[in-house]
Amino acid sequence: MNVLLIGSGGREHALAWKLAQSPRLTKLYAAPGNPGIADYAECTDISATDQRGIIDFCLRNSIEFVVIGPEAPLVEGLADNLRTMNIAVFGPGREAAQLEGSKGFTKDLCSAAEIPTAGYVRVESIEGARAALNDFGLPVVIKADGLAAGKGVTIAYTPEEAEAAVADLFDRSGGEAVIEEFLTGEEASLFVLTDGEAVMAIGSAQDHKRVGNGDTGPNTGGMGAYSPASVLTPKLEREAMDRIIRPTVKALADAGTPYSGVLYAGLMLTDLGPKLIEYNVRFGDPECQVLMLRLEDDLLDLMLATASGTLADLPAPTFRDETALTVVMAAKGYPGTPEKGGTIDGIDAAEATGAKVFQAGTREEGGTLIANGGRVLNVTATGATVAEAQRNAYAAVEAVDFPTGFYRTDIGWREVEREAG
Repeated sequence: MNVLLIGSGGREHALAWKLAQSPRLTKLYAAPGNPGIADYAECTDISATDQRGIIDFCLRNSIEFVVIGPEAPLVEGLADNLRTMNIAVFGPGREAAQLEGSKGFTKDLCSAAEIPTAGYVRVESIEGARAALNDFGLPVVIKADGLAAGKGVTIAYTPEEAEAAVADLFDRSGGEAVIEEFLTGEEASLFVLTDGEAVMAIGSAQDHKRVGNGDTGPNTGGMGAYSPASVLTPKLEREAMDRIIRPTVKALADAGTPYSGVLYAGLMLTDLGPKLIEYNVRFGDPECQVLMLRLEDDLLDLMLATASGTLADLPAPTFRDETALTVVMAAKGYPGTPEKGGTIDGIDAAEATGAKVFQAGTREEGGTLIANGGRVLNVTATGATVAEAQRNAYAAVEAVDFPTGFYRTDIGWREVEREAG
């Protein structure tokens, strides 16, 4: 089977690495891919948002299945257009992808389906936002309504921070926002596959969004993650599936826009049980990297069953007992303006420790690997405990020569402290 993978980041490198292990795969292509993905796929210089170019490529190369990695092409309807051309695809259509494309859409769905989430108000003007802030205490959560690459969220602890956040959001014409109650608890991510009816859990993880150690500084797309998230106990996972995931899937099916693909629920584990923070309509990045390192089953089989509506015929997926942990090496300046062009060496040495280095923002120039984005590498390792996985990942990080990069030194810190008692 010829498969086309859409995307160019660390998530897509992890997906390519796992898809390449499937005996059902004839040839893997990637659009546009990156130097790491090129080890497993033939890369073609087509943007992930160039729908015409992607469809033409599929027709010319007898592509039977397309895996869409990032959220933007999904929100823009690429999956719908591929299906119109009778090309099977892993990923939701445009309407269902509004779960990530519009925070307001998701909050309204939660309200209608009685799904536990934070109290909220949708606002479409700076005046409306200022008025709504008076209805919430501090801290308060302010979210851009649309896609923001994981960085469109402000937790305001003072009136001045709240005012600055709404002013920034509505400085752009046509801005919309959601203002939410601040939830207290620990965050965890739950990933499920669904074909629109059947629902299958496919792992948990805990991400580290803040740029600095101790979860300080501005939000990023993610500075590291580990899997599984022990705080999401089997009991809490069942509760999240029953009260959050299944009602969401049913609501979308009832609306005539069934969801097919992976659904990523960001959860807050409160004293009243799990509450939904947000949905993403694709694998998380860097959570995908730790999930793929633990998944023992054939990923292509799981994706094909999801796309064909036969997910209920498969047994629950199996995972390695070990913990997987990934450390993001980012370019200096991230999450602001990253410093591009820095040289990278030592990946082979890092992988000689037993780790796997997934490439995110990289390119090749004259045989040299160059930083070409904000998040550049995902150094990923396993261990019997989170502490051991953390030690193994950082040992591999030390082997990487990336002078213009930086990284957090405490990924997994909460769980390491719990393990230590």
